[in-house]
Amino acid sequence: RGVDRVEAEAIYDAGRDVVVEVLLRMDRQIQELSETVARQGERIAQLERRLNRSSRNSSQPPSADPPGAPPRRGKDPSGRRQGGQPGHQGKGRPLLPAWAVDQVVDHWPDRCDCGHEFAQDEHVAVGDPVRHQVEELPPITVTVTEHRAQRVRCPGCGRRRRARLPREVAASSFGPRLQAAVATLSVRNRISRRDVVELCEQLFGSRISTGTVEAILARAADALTEPCDDLLDRLRASRAVHMDETGWRTAGERRALWGIFDDRHAYLHVAADRHEDHAKSLLAETKAIVTSDRWWAYRHLPLARRQICWAHLARDFKAHAEGMACEKEFGEHGLRLCERVFWAWEIYQHTHDRGELALTIRQLQREFKPIMRRHAGKSPRYRYCRGMARNLLKAWPALWTFARHPGVQPTNNHAERALRSAVIYRKLSLGSQSPAGEQRVARLLSAHTTCRLQHRPLHTYLADAIAAHNRGDPVPLLT
Repeated sequence: RGVDRVEAEAIYDAGRDVVVEVLLRMDRQIQELSETVARQGERIAQLERRLNRSSRNSSQPPSADPPGAPPRRGKDPSGRRQGGQPGHQGKGRPLLPAWAVDQVVDHWPDRCDCGHEFAQDEHVAVGDPVRHQVEELPPITVTVTEHRAQRVRCPGCGRRRRARLPREVAASSFGPRLQAAVATLSVRNRISRRDVVELCEQLFGSRISTGTVEAILARAADALTEPCDDLLDRLRASRAVHMDETGWRTAGERRALWGIFDDRHAYLHVAADRHEDHAKSLLAETKAIVTSDRWWAYRHLPLARRQICWAHLARDFKAHAEGMACEKEFGEHGLRLCERVFWAWEIYQHTHDRGELALTIRQLQREFKPIMRRHAGKSPRYRYCRGMARNLLKAWPALWTFARHPGVQPTNNHAERALRSAVIYRKLSLGSQSPAGEQRVARLLSAHTTCRLQHRPLHTYLADAIAAHNRGDPVPLLT
């Protein structure tokens, strides 16, 4: 409640000391209220920034965008209608050669437009026929082979002896190709256990249960033990790799899925968290150049062997560009830098002129490093962009590694694309239920991702791997 006129006159009549005391007390209250308003204003700004986060200005996936988020920018409109344009070269299904056709059915005309009906002896081909090919699935059903271990009586001692089943037969009640199909449906196509059971019954006529599906996945993962270990060794020996990590769940608890990739190989591993120790364990003594985001778990790497992802930087700069005053200026400078870096890389992709790329990068460094230094200053107006500016200056050499070393890319998009299938699998399956399940899923996802990078059929590889494992032979590697 404020002071009314009567109370104010009473204070004035009370004398000089009372008036001074009241004014000082009011000044203290004003200062406290001003500080409270300032804190609340800063808190509101932080909450608004958090509320405005989306896949455009942060690392969160597009699927996590709120309904009110602005749509992601697509291609610039060309004014043309969707679909094929008039005059474009059409693309159709090419006909298979004659040797690849399983069956040929000839069709003859019954009558001519003039009314003549063709007899059987008039079916004489004139010129080449019009060919039309139809592809169809044959009736699919499993073949059941019964293996009988016969008993015989020994004429020497009189005891009965029973034959032993071959190792590859006794390993399971299902053959390698059927087991590979179940694993492919579960991992590559991300179908639930119950749906796999239903598909096996409807497509293959196979009797199977959800427990059997889980047992098949366990056997497939066991067969992949040596190939996955070899994948990790191969990646550690690479000249350049990509690394990324994402969330995972095991029995509802938070975990982390780590991935290390190159152009042809992928290795995934589920760990307790996203701590630096796990990055060190995966990389071991590798000398490879590692492309990653700015997550602190990669800070142990020498800057000369690290490439920071420019796509992540672009999203961070976008978030700053949506701020105010100096923060907005910092973000806009950063976005212009990212645009010019991407343009220089695109030119290099066409010309392969590394000298021109290095010259362009040196110009960008001379132009933008003073801007970063200015926004890393101690002035209060830089408080919202000071942290990122100082971080970039500290890691400055790791921003430009791609310009010095062939085979290194300026972004970590390769790792994000490689992890996308695993992320979708996690969302559909809710992760794992046990530590053994973590290892099983990691191996199967490693094989799936590697086969995809190599344009290799996952089903064929799994069938060969399971068959070799059942026989006790060396399992074919993925390298």
